Amino acid sequence: MSAVRPLRRGLHLLGSKSIARTAPVGVNGTLTAVPRGLVSPQGRCALRSPISGRAIARPVNNGVRYASTAAPSGPLRKTQLYDLHLERGAKMVPFAGYSMPLQYSDLSHVESHKWTREKASLFDVSHMVQHKLSGPGALDLLMKVSPSSLDKLQDNTSTLSCLLEPSTGGIVDDTVITRLSKDTFYFVTNAGRRDEDLAFLQAEIDAFKSAHPDKSLTWEILEDRALIALQGPEAAAALQPLIKGAGTDSAADLSTLYFGNCRSLYLNLPSASTEPLLISRTGYTGEDGFEISIPAAIATTVTNALLENPIVRLAGLAARDSLRLEAGMCLYGHDISTSQTPPSAALGWVVGKDRRDPSSPASAFNGSETILPQLASPAKTLSQRRVGFTVEKGSPAREGAVIVDINDEAKTPIGVVTSGLPSPSLGGTNIAMGYIKQGLHKKGTEVGILVRNKVRKATVTGMPWVESKFHRPPKA
Repeated sequence: MSAVRPLRRGLHLLGSKSIARTAPVGVNGTLTAVPRGLVSPQGRCALRSPISGRAIARPVNNGVRYASTAAPSGPLRKTQLYDLHLERGAKMVPFAGYSMPLQYSDLSHVESHKWTREKASLFDVSHMVQHKLSGPGALDLLMKVSPSSLDKLQDNTSTLSCLLEPSTGGIVDDTVITRLSKDTFYFVTNAGRRDEDLAFLQAEIDAFKSAHPDKSLTWEILEDRALIALQGPEAAAALQPLIKGAGTDSAADLSTLYFGNCRSLYLNLPSASTEPLLISRTGYTGEDGFEISIPAAIATTVTNALLENPIVRLAGLAARDSLRLEAGMCLYGHDISTSQTPPSAALGWVVGKDRRDPSSPASAFNGSETILPQLASPAKTLSQRRVGFTVEKGSPAREGAVIVDINDEAKTPIGVVTSGLPSPSLGGTNIAMGYIKQGLHKKGTEVGILVRNKVRKATVTGMPWVESKFHRPPKA
């Protein structure tokens, strides 16, 4: 999904047809063994309950991710751009209950990845869930379920945040929250967490309304809007000519729309000039770019207009996964889950600085009793941390690979890889992220990772591996 700072996703158990073996994963801050292996793309996955300690399930197929978390049963859903994907030669795969493009016939995975880093790629992310929450109680509700300082957000600005479980502070989902006006917020959540998120939000809203009958709330799921992500150094150059008023209206000048900001703008396309698009300068690749919320009726028209520019090519899930990993961003259900709190997932920065004092009313957010002590004394309260690794040449360390003490002949597990692959931008250098025992998380620490029963040397590395290129205001 989208991100305003590096983030996203945790681990898994496999279906009955899997070829299983065990790997240690974090369960509420401890290392435990759960099975992993290979299943068909149609396999189902289930989240670990932070209370029961059951493992997360997630299907994999030859190293390709098909779903972020549990996919709904029944036929696969289609985005508004499904027919366009087929026309453009997409290889479609199941992803979070949707039929989604993995890659396209004109570019390989690596070529598509590099095209995004050098020019501009267009991703269909319409499977994501778009929400609008408005009314006098909107801010208070969001300040309870997330740890961010949303009251400090200016209109038309965004922040990456997390929805948190009330009792444990576990990450229900990661989300980008945008303040559109004083009492109106727009936010996007993961498709694979749709059922869980909707149930979570409904319960929180019901409880809030019961406790605050004087503060009205209106919650909408924006099913009538598509969502695309235009990412890469040429993204602004490709989008700018389509913006209505470009050259005469200062608001239409994308050079003044900075990372983490959004605007409602019109296009100069005849069939798409009467309905505004919400254009947010953000993304999930580490590159400059935009996420564009579009009325469903004109989604194909807008997408085709962007693709008329030769610097724009379609990209799918394969490139999206490698790009986000190079940028140090998490994938929910893999790198983060309800079993991790923001501090253990190296996401403590989503907790607003003014919300960290336990004696302050501002600290009254879900799971603060657990999270605030972790922020104050991580060495005493956290048993593991999410970190990056650079792995020696050879077979890459994939998700589920066991991390061991390289100086211990007994190969004692000290962590687990949650994402890993050869980096296309770094000439195939093996990179990975995962969880490692507290105290061994510092940069430069050498560890071993079991890859095909061989110990491969790895070094704890700062993230991101590829520097982010977000469009920010010029320094004063």
